[in-house]
Amino acid sequence: MGKSKAPKAPDPPETAAAQTSTNIGTAIANGYLGNVNQVTPDGSLTYSQTGTNKWTDPMSGAVYDLPTWTATQTLSPGQQAIKIQNDAAELNLSKLANSQSGRLQDLLGKPFNLDGAPAAGDPSKVGLPQYTQYGSGPNLQTSLGNAGNVQSTIADAGNIQKSLGNAGDITKTYDYSSDTSRYENALMERMNPQLAQSRSVLETQLANQGLQPGSEAYNRAIDSATRQENDARFGAILNAGQEQSRLAGLARDQAGFQNNAQQQAYNQMLSSGQFANTAQQQQFGQNQAQLQANNTAQQQKFDQGLASATFGNSANQQMYQNNQTQTAANNALKDQTFNAQQAQLAAQNQARSQYLNEQYALRNQPINEISSLLSGAQVNNPNFVPTQGQSIPNIDYAGMVQQDYANKVGAYNQKQAGIGSVLGGLAGFAALSDERAKKDKKLIGGLYEYRYKGEGKSAPKRIGVMAQEVEKVRPEAVSKGSDGLRRVDYGMLFSAPVRKKSA
Repeated sequence: MGKSKAPKAPDPPETAAAQTSTNIGTAIANGYLGNVNQVTPDGSLTYSQTGTNKWTDPMSGAVYDLPTWTATQTLSPGQQAIKIQNDAAELNLSKLANSQSGRLQDLLGKPFNLDGAPAAGDPSKVGLPQYTQYGSGPNLQTSLGNAGNVQSTIADAGNIQKSLGNAGDITKTYDYSSDTSRYENALMERMNPQLAQSRSVLETQLANQGLQPGSEAYNRAIDSATRQENDARFGAILNAGQEQSRLAGLARDQAGFQNNAQQQAYNQMLSSGQFANTAQQQQFGQNQAQLQANNTAQQQKFDQGLASATFGNSANQQMYQNNQTQTAANNALKDQTFNAQQAQLAAQNQARSQYLNEQYALRNQPINEISSLLSGAQVNNPNFVPTQGQSIPNIDYAGMVQQDYANKVGAYNQKQAGIGSVLGGLAGFAALSDERAKKDKKLIGGLYEYRYKGEGKSAPKRIGVMAQEVEKVRPEAVSKGSDGLRRVDYGMLFSAPVRKKSA
């Protein structure tokens, strides 16, 4: 079998250099596309290449010329004329501000004079008000005389019936444990001869068709017959269960009839006890009504005493509130006098503050005028619109190289899998695979290339597995010959499911 080589992996530095070259070329092209010249009513914006810079790739050492650009902004004739006039005006204002700034030296050299300012208010001349304290409250009545005892007990009206006689036992269980095995056995005894006869007929029919036990068609037929026999047996079990359910239903109905009779007797005894208790409750209600009438009379006497005491306390409280109101009015007059003095003091302070603000304004006005002369109007810059330039996307050259390599590796693995399938057709043939009998071994795609010891260098290489490695995962596919060397059954190796060797 000829030698098969895996595809060569791409060289990372070579791929990186190619990717860098592609990216730089794309970036330069995008620069040419993005530098769009613009012309507006207020001016224009022009891009021009003014030189190049050398850049060396640190990976590959390649040198690239990177263009440099200059953006030039030019005003329209009208805006340029405005700018010239504004520059001249700003120069004149600056000269005027320079000449007027000499006044500040004399102005700032004079100290601030407060001789003519109004006098400030004197807080010491404002007297605090002397308030009148509130008097203590009146003495109120806090207790009432005895209005009589409240009756809190009711005479005995008789005993309440709390229990009932025995109305009979309740049936809580019933027999539903009929043995289903009798019905199952009866059905099975009737069914088993027929199933055995059907199985014998099927085996004879399969033998007549030339199907031997163990073949796939024979096993499918036997499996289908077995499922039918199991379905028949399950049907017999279900029929036996249904018969048991019918007998359980009869037992349940009998127990229900007995419990209904017991419930009827219990209800009659309950009605008799409730009648006796109703009569006792009626006697208790009459006794309770008598006591409530006596307590109502006592409550009326208590309410009259409470109303009298409440009236006296209300009169005393009203007199107390009148005195408190008079005291509050006197204190309010004192507050009014104090507030008037505070208002006079605030008016004096406001007059003084107004005078000082006017003096500050006179002093700051020349300074503000000179500051305003130093600021001039600004020229309108052109408003350039954002351009929608075209751009070239970067090419993933490294990804393309890697994908091409992955495709080649996939094709190689597919070829190696085809070789494995050919080896799998050697079912029952144990080939010499002991690693001690091989030389020039090289692992490729999960299999080994090798020559047997004793073969020349020019002999074609073979492809296969190492028996020692297979023995660890598929010991059933490895055998030893009389020479002590291991051999592998390739048909068993490639068709049998993977089974790990037990520890």
